[in-house]
Amino acid sequence: MRIRTIATGLAVAASLAISGCSSGTPADAASPLGKPSGQTKPGTPASSTPLSASALAGRLLTEADLGQDYTRKPEKAARHDDTTVIGCPELEQLGGDAAAGGSLDFPNKATATFLYSGSTGSEISEELYSDTAPKLTAGTKRIFDAMTGCPVYQLVIGSKPVKIATQKLAAPALGDGAWSQLLTFTADGQDSIVKQTAVRTGTILLVVSGSPALVDSHVEKALAKASTGR
Repeated sequence: MRIRTIATGLAVAASLAISGCSSGTPADAASPLGKPSGQTKPGTPASSTPLSASALAGRLLTEADLGQDYTRKPEKAARHDDTTVIGCPELEQLGGDAAAGGSLDFPNKATATFLYSGSTGSEISEELYSDTAPKLTAGTKRIFDAMTGCPVYQLVIGSKPVKIATQKLAAPALGDGAWSQLLTFTADGQDSIVKQTAVRTGTILLVVSGSPALVDSHVEKALAKASTGR
């Protein structure tokens, strides 16, 4: 997830919540974020060379991987709503670093979002990034630490305010390093829960966001395909 687009990443997660992601039960928040699991799956890329955006796109999950209950959501044209973080200096600082052209930046990216018909309004979003392993680890840890460092803050997208509460979750024992958090979004008087899990394997970073149950069901499948391309 680019430091340069941290506010945009929050806006994407917020849009998942606002569009009606189903609620889930928080997992046990026992472990700190960013703790390497040391359990890299077979097929992890050995090369230290980052993959291109087109190569990453070929490693995203598809409807065939997920099953007949899933439909890929068409990508919308880029929007440029002003996004403001209120009440979280750590995130505001990341935004300032980005505006100044900070060095933490993941240049290669591919994304996909799927609608799940098995539960009304549920979505799951997959993002793949590629950079050197040290940059992926440092950048991701910094973002997750900043986001979970503020238990409650507000995101204003255009003119729409969204209250966000964050909670660290136990990182899954996957890849070369993993992070996980739960975000509760409150907009228009309604609460929605989005789980976000990130896993680094070699020079690839996988971020899966959406309904907690869907994230838990598909993160390993997404990691396997991101690692091997199959």
